[in-house]
Amino acid sequence: MKQHRSILAGKGLSRRGLLGGAVVAGAASLAPRVFAQAWSMPAQHRRVLDVAAQQRDRVANLLWHTDVVGVADFALPSSLPRFHFANLEAGRVDSILVCHGRGSDPEHDGFLKFFSNQINSLATSRGAFVTNEWYRGKYGSSIRLTGVDPDNNMAQDRAIVVHPAWYANADMLAKWGKLGRSDGCFALPEADFNQALWRLAAGRLIYADRLPQV
Repeated sequence: MKQHRSILAGKGLSRRGLLGGAVVAGAASLAPRVFAQAWSMPAQHRRVLDVAAQQRDRVANLLWHTDVVGVADFALPSSLPRFHFANLEAGRVDSILVCHGRGSDPEHDGFLKFFSNQINSLATSRGAFVTNEWYRGKYGSSIRLTGVDPDNNMAQDRAIVVHPAWYANADMLAKWGKLGRSDGCFALPEADFNQALWRLAAGRLIYADRLPQV
C-alpha cells in the first residue's frame, strides 16, 4: 500500500552518500548470554549518542526537530533493549526492545542476519529514516517513515512504519528468549510505544544499523 504524502514533500529530499556504521563481524554467531556479559551499557550509550549526533548532522536539512534521535542497534539480539532514544540536548539515552524483520532472521534465532530494501523481502532496512505523521493502523497508533538513504529509500513503498506489537512485549523473552519478528517495521513493546510517539514523531530521525560494540 502506498503511504500518504510525507511531511518532507517540497523540502528537497536528498539521497546522497553511503551509510556509515560498521558491521560487527560474527554477531549472528554469538549467543544472547555472551552479549549480556560483554555488553557495557554506559559505554555503548556514549557510542549511541555519538552515532545519533553524526547522523543528525548528516541529514539535518531534512529534519524538523533535532533534539531526540532514535537509534536501532541491530548488532544486538532481540533479547536486549536495542532501540535507543538518544536525547542530544540532555546527553541521555533511554532504551527499549524492538523487533527486526522476519526476512532478516529466517532461522528466527533472535539475531538479524542481513538488511534489505527490496519489496516483499520482509526484512529490516538500514539507514536514516525521517518520521512523518502518525495514523491509526492494524496495530493502533503508528508512525509513518521516509527512508532517505539508498539502502532504505523504498520504505514508503514497503509500508515500513513504527508501531506497537504484542510480539515485541517483554513477556516474549520469558517464554522464548527472543522477540517475535515483524515484516520489516520497527515493532515496539505496546507499553513503551507512547514514548516513541511523543519523542520521535513529526520530522525527527531514526537511524538503523549494526553499531560497533564497545
